[in-house]
Amino acid sequence: MHRRIFSRRSLTIVSLATGTVLGGGYHYLNSGPSYPLSSKETRRPPPPWTPPSRKEMLDALVKSGSSPADEFDVLIIGGGATGAGVAVDAVTRGLKVALVERDDFSSGTSSKSTKLVHGGVRYLQKAVFELDYEQYKLVKEALHERKIFLQTAPYLSNMLPIMLPLYKYWQVPYYWIGCKMYDILAGKENMETSYLMTKGKALEAFPMLKSDGLVGALVYYDGQHNDSRMNIALIMTAVKYGAVAANHTEVVKLLKDASGKLNGVRVRDNLAGKEWDVKARGVINATGPFTDPLLTLDNPSHKPIVQPSSGIHITLPNYYSPRTMGLLDPATSDGRVIFFLPWQGNTIAGATDTPAAVEAEPKAPEEEIRWILEEVRRYLSPDIKVRRGDVLSAWSGLRPLVRNPSASTTEGLVRNHMIYVSDSGLLTIAGGKWTTYRAMGEETVDEAVKVFGLEGKVTNGCVTDRVRLIGSDGWSRNMFIGLIQRYGLSTDVAKHLAENYGDRAWTVCSLAEPTGQLWPLHGIRLNLQYPFIEAEVRYAVRHEYAQTVVDVIARRCRLSFLNAQATLGTLPRVVEIMAEDLNWSHSRQQAEIERATKFLASMGLPPGIEPPPLKTHSFMEKFWAFGGFTARASSEARTLRVAREMVYSRAQFEAGEISALHDAFTARTQQYPAVEEETRLGRADVIDLIKSLKGYEGVSQKDYEYVLTETGFAGKSDFNFDEFVEVCGELRDIVLSPAPKALVAERSRIPVEKSGGGV
Repeated sequence: MHRRIFSRRSLTIVSLATGTVLGGGYHYLNSGPSYPLSSKETRRPPPPWTPPSRKEMLDALVKSGSSPADEFDVLIIGGGATGAGVAVDAVTRGLKVALVERDDFSSGTSSKSTKLVHGGVRYLQKAVFELDYEQYKLVKEALHERKIFLQTAPYLSNMLPIMLPLYKYWQVPYYWIGCKMYDILAGKENMETSYLMTKGKALEAFPMLKSDGLVGALVYYDGQHNDSRMNIALIMTAVKYGAVAANHTEVVKLLKDASGKLNGVRVRDNLAGKEWDVKARGVINATGPFTDPLLTLDNPSHKPIVQPSSGIHITLPNYYSPRTMGLLDPATSDGRVIFFLPWQGNTIAGATDTPAAVEAEPKAPEEEIRWILEEVRRYLSPDIKVRRGDVLSAWSGLRPLVRNPSASTTEGLVRNHMIYVSDSGLLTIAGGKWTTYRAMGEETVDEAVKVFGLEGKVTNGCVTDRVRLIGSDGWSRNMFIGLIQRYGLSTDVAKHLAENYGDRAWTVCSLAEPTGQLWPLHGIRLNLQYPFIEAEVRYAVRHEYAQTVVDVIARRCRLSFLNAQATLGTLPRVVEIMAEDLNWSHSRQQAEIERATKFLASMGLPPGIEPPPLKTHSFMEKFWAFGGFTARASSEARTLRVAREMVYSRAQFEAGEISALHDAFTARTQQYPAVEEETRLGRADVIDLIKSLKGYEGVSQKDYEYVLTETGFAGKSDFNFDEFVEVCGELRDIVLSPAPKALVAERSRIPVEKSGGGV
């Protein structure tokens, strides 16, 4: 018996089992999303960066048509997810890149998705039951790209558990096996392992769920993101690397040489009406559902390859779903799939899948909206009345399903992407989905380098799986706390800014005006229900090329997707803010209001709604504005607290104090030359400046040196403005805080039986 237990065979089995358990445990403990490490550097603003203006972008396009030396290597038509992804890939390989968009970046399908970053459980089901290898490849590729997606833009994307409610016992093993296949297919790139929930746990996690007949639930994990903000981040990343990008710039003609090969395009600025030629060695068509019109411009005998499919979504109030879990209905009454997801504080439900005509602003048909509501009603508790009035907004996105023109006529439509090069050299990338935008960009640029003969131009291979998008480097999950402490923001506003702008939220906050209240100190809301603030409008105009009101309310802020009626009420103020920066005339302001109201009609606004009137100002308000004051500030003026009193405030600085610090810092540094677009002040000059500020008179050199050590600045010889502000804030917290009184006598020890813990 002893020999059998300790035989070589039994010891081998035990060793393998132990190794398997330890390896599995290690893998389990290290699975899940990898978040950026937090440090002292992530609690302060990143180095300042202001992108080139739109005028500079247009000038670069004009210059390419008149000077061969300024010709672009690649010109991309289309500023959606695909075009922006191609631009980032091409410019990070060292190519000279231009991108033009007829409307606004992400104005089409790319801003009207289901907001998921997923492999597609329904595609996996189709791959298994229909033995469809193309669907299998699509899922495999998407699961790989999902991991990269969440790493390159961590502040814009997150992991989301999605519940499949089970109402039949046979569904338990069926869906469990399917979700485990989904996990296995993801391999080491899996987020979290799917798991079963009992009926009680399912109702605890999703209280709105219908309990009658429920036997349990299965939970699997996928990703979620803010699609148009992601699109803007891609555009701005490409611009930061040197690309030229212009929105509201339409291609009206394709230019060809004597041999019939493309060598450029003629474009029109749709805002100013001017036209000019843009020269490039290669042209890429990345226009999504609008692929066919451009191919027809290239070849009048072209046969359409895009079959648009409309995906309808609706937005419901946040009480329709928990904040941290979505729901999937894998088998609706007509066999379609519906997602029910928390997003940006509300709940979105969709999508449908029906053939549609190509149009710029498709509307969600009323019958599709009511169908979604009926499906939602089937899964929710009967004490929840699902009302048509609860639909806050509704939109339609066009999926660009494609047919390969080189394939036989029996070839069906596919959900994955296709690359096609016409006789003239026009390279078309069509199809695909948000999750695989990066892989599509990589394949497109690989093909462009070969077709356009750019082998000698590229400096390296594809690096987009490692390039972190703008806003990611200085972001951490706790960054919002620093925004609250420095600017005195509401918690929901600070979280909103951190999760939508990343480290660029510091720049947004620097544009925020004082509220005139005790709390919050900064961040005047566009609508009291939502965390969008006026500073976001200014930031969109100055840093993200927003040119119209619709650009702001639909693609920079997502208010129109969350609540069309609430957005309507914000239009006059949004127009007023944009008019200040863009110098709009009264007629242009009125036109913008009317255009935005028409757009909101495509977002579910009831028909027949009149545009709201422009804001009017009294003579006294105009007088105050002329003198450099605002009626808002004068009407809400209050006594500002001194530095020592601010120790007891959640914010480090009083409203307007950072502006005063900036003025003082700028005045002291005027005698020094700027270094790398920012002015810096020497170590000794900083302490002298601090001592001259009101409330900091008692700061000593020893205090200063102590704070430099605490902030990690001990080895620095000079400071920029943001570092100077952090030093001032630390001095206030550490040096100016009231010292506790020394205890006269040592506290006496209390016996356990007298402390309430004994018998």
